[in-house]
Amino acid sequence: MKVLFHPLFRVPARAFAALLGIVALTASLAACGESANRNEKPVVLTTFTVLADIARQVAGEHLTVESITKVGAEIHGYEPTPGDVRRASTADLILDNGMNLEAWFAQFVEDVDVEHVVVSEGVTPMSITEDSYQGKPNPHAWMSALNVKVYVDNMIRAFSDLDPEHAADFRAAGAAYQAELQKIHDELVATLAKLPPNERALVTCEGAFSYLARDAGLTEKYIWAVNAEQQATPQQITSAIDFVRANRVPAVFCESTVSDAPMQRVVEASGARFGGVLYVDSLSEADGPVPTYLDLIRHDAKTISAALTGARS
Repeated sequence: MKVLFHPLFRVPARAFAALLGIVALTASLAACGESANRNEKPVVLTTFTVLADIARQVAGEHLTVESITKVGAEIHGYEPTPGDVRRASTADLILDNGMNLEAWFAQFVEDVDVEHVVVSEGVTPMSITEDSYQGKPNPHAWMSALNVKVYVDNMIRAFSDLDPEHAADFRAAGAAYQAELQKIHDELVATLAKLPPNERALVTCEGAFSYLARDAGLTEKYIWAVNAEQQATPQQITSAIDFVRANRVPAVFCESTVSDAPMQRVVEASGARFGGVLYVDSLSEADGPVPTYLDLIRHDAKTISAALTGARS
């Protein structure tokens, strides 16, 4: 399956050419080495840790699921390595989020003869409304638990095609996981339903929470639309300060993979509390606060709810 992207981010041409050259020289040796070391299970490769965890819940013990990026990686500006290319060339299935998120990976995965599935297929995209990315789809669809139910459906189909013998197990695991996702959504909506209108606002560093804000009935405001090399202009910070003041927003937030310094300036100027760190692009280590996707979405929902309602943990 060929999937075309219109990238928001690109690997430099010389670096990309070097990667392809390395792949051309080492592909056959890499394939032999991988097959010798790999167990009998088909290998599913995902582009980042959040997708990997969701996929593991559906795959169960029948598939080996791996992530290209490591815990804590900032997904937007990731620069792939020759090892990433090698792993892609020897996987049995590659899962992407799509929506322009992994353009850094799409540049060479197009030339890899491996089945390639976009797990956000079927999700209704929300558009980015500001900056140079205006009009492009917001790629952070997994920040809606309801959208991830669609991701799971796509994974069930892809895994069943890859390993038909265990299709019934994939369907059962997926259904159980979808029930957990629905429960998290319902709890978030119920908790925030009693907030007064001015407090029903989610102010973050990046515009990564459009889908969560929509689900929860919150007005979204962010400092920058998409993580980029140049972040937090004075105009962006001033706009966030003005919004918080005008709406008397009680708390603001920032993501784990970026500096919260710009948001701390909003806190100082507006009098709002810093509500806490939210997770989006990456899980934590196993002993951290969000080792799984369900932990991530629960953590974010709890952090947002507690800060906006004034609850104390």
